[in-house]
Amino acid sequence: MDKLFMFIATGAYSGYLPKAPGTWGSMVGVLLWLGLNRVAPLTYGAVVCALFVIGTAAAGAAEKIVDSGDPGLVVVDEIVGQLIALALIPTHPLAVLAGFALFRFFDILKPFPIGWLDSHIHGGLGIMLDDVVAGLYALAILQLGLWIFS
Repeated sequence: MDKLFMFIATGAYSGYLPKAPGTWGSMVGVLLWLGLNRVAPLTYGAVVCALFVIGTAAAGAAEKIVDSGDPGLVVVDEIVGQLIALALIPTHPLAVLAGFALFRFFDILKPFPIGWLDSHIHGGLGIMLDDVVAGLYALAILQLGLWIFS
């Protein structure tokens, strides 16, 4: 079971790639989005919610397996956050690139309440929540930009 938890938590082991594992995890999120972007919005939301629940369990287990709080190799949180950021966008390279960049910006900068969540909520839920909020921030800005420029 530990191997399954680590597979999920590390985004199919992308969290082990060198330099900036969160960016690699976000790229896995984009790849998943490529497979999900044509499904109905309700189905998309259900997949993201299921991945959040599974990811929370896997991230919490991974913390215990590697004996470290919020280990960098856990990237399922970036995958979920990236999927949130890319929800309901058009299939256009610039929209995807903007969603990727906005999510990474908020994930790294951690404006309130992202930083607060990151430092005050622990375990699998804490690992996941800050990236969910970063994804929601990116989603809001991206949707606003799409609305303004459409």
